Amino acid sequence: MQIPFKIIGILGKSSDPRIGVTLNLLYDYLEAAHCTVIIEEDCAPFLEGKAVQACPIETIGQHCDLAIAVGGDGTFLGAVRAVVAYDIPIIGINLGRLGFLVDISPDDLPEKLHRILQGHYTEEKRYLLRTKIIRDGQIIHEETAVNEVVVHRWVTPSMIEIITKIDNVFLNSQRSDGLIISTPTGSTAYSLSAGGPILSPQLNALVLVPLNPHTLSNRPIVIAASSEIEISFCQTKQISALVTCDHIEIPKVLISDKILIKQEPKPIRILHPEGHDFFHILRNKLNWSSGYHTSLPC
Repeated sequence: MQIPFKIIGILGKSSDPRIGVTLNLLYDYLEAAHCTVIIEEDCAPFLEGKAVQACPIETIGQHCDLAIAVGGDGTFLGAVRAVVAYDIPIIGINLGRLGFLVDISPDDLPEKLHRILQGHYTEEKRYLLRTKIIRDGQIIHEETAVNEVVVHRWVTPSMIEIITKIDNVFLNSQRSDGLIISTPTGSTAYSLSAGGPILSPQLNALVLVPLNPHTLSNRPIVIAASSEIEISFCQTKQISALVTCDHIEIPKVLISDKILIKQEPKPIRILHPEGHDFFHILRNKLNWSSGYHTSLPC
């Protein structure tokens, strides 16, 4: 069978000393499979004695037709942000603790990767969010998020007062510690910890989850993914807010600023091994149904 991927980019969590063994195993396997391998430059030192091609994470996507992220979900998020503009698929190898997105363990690496490289995989599309900070009618910052955009109170003991509009229609105002705007991908992350629902990845939806709202009737709400969300503030005195896009911080957002959040038009393509099952991952990672055995009657 014709191998669909010939130039492979490898990105990893270079601060994790455990990554060296997996990177060398992965590199040796891909070399034996006659693939061209390009390594993120921060990971290249782990491949001592090998004539590696290395480049910055920001440009690795333009050189390859498949990316492999080695680490945990946080590493995967960074890799997605780096390659999404190049419309190449990505695979996750799990060195982390939880791993909703990185679903190949190093122990299963040769067998499962071989099947994927032969074209036997499940492809899943996940959409990202684009955040714009508007000040005096000008865009002063833009950032992308895979999981969620969060508006937090920052360096103030007081709650912030948030006004939310959906497609320019007033939704509500709330006093709270902040607001999470989450994709289905992020619904098993911070949003879940804050009491939000888990969204199936196939849903074309977003969820808005208030953080510690002053009024308990402020509850999470699910909206269409095509919606444009506008966040503004109604404080009477100057405060600063902190906006985060996944783990990227946008500090010093002023009360006069507006925050516009909209789905990115181009999705990221995630490749899973055959038999990938989102509900199995939920049961495994969240320890659901631990006492249930399929061989026993209910």
